Amino acid sequence: MSDSPVRCVLLADRHHGLVEGIRGLLESAFDAVVMVADETSLLESAVRLQPVLAVVDLSLARGDNLRWLRQFRVRCPDLKLIVLSVHDEPSICRSVIAAGADGCVLKRTVATELLPAIDAVLAGGRSIPQVAPKPAVADHACH
Repeated sequence: MSDSPVRCVLLADRHHGLVEGIRGLLESAFDAVVMVADETSLLESAVRLQPVLAVVDLSLARGDNLRWLRQFRVRCPDLKLIVLSVHDEPSICRSVIAAGADGCVLKRTVATELLPAIDAVLAGGRSIPQVAPKPAVADHACH
């Protein structure tokens, strides 16, 4: 039996279809992936299992999406945390980082950006997506 510790990651998301794909990515990098679907289970599992990382959907909580994040950070200050978001506004990712996340990954880029973000966060850095500005909408008023 190996003496090396088991590298465990928590995955918290309510959306079953997407979570299966993310779980597959995480299984390629970690010994164990523990899946939870609500903020209470996330916190209890983080305290009990002491994973190296949590990957959490921003919309996990109902209502104030950043409240759970701030509370989670108070209870688990050393746990590395990456938040998944469908929102590609730069202000959302900045808010997530300010609330205590170590990284933010857009759900639409999870297949290509999640593992590099995990590497950056576990190395002690931050991971923030490069979001291109939205093109200005042309005024097509009738004259």
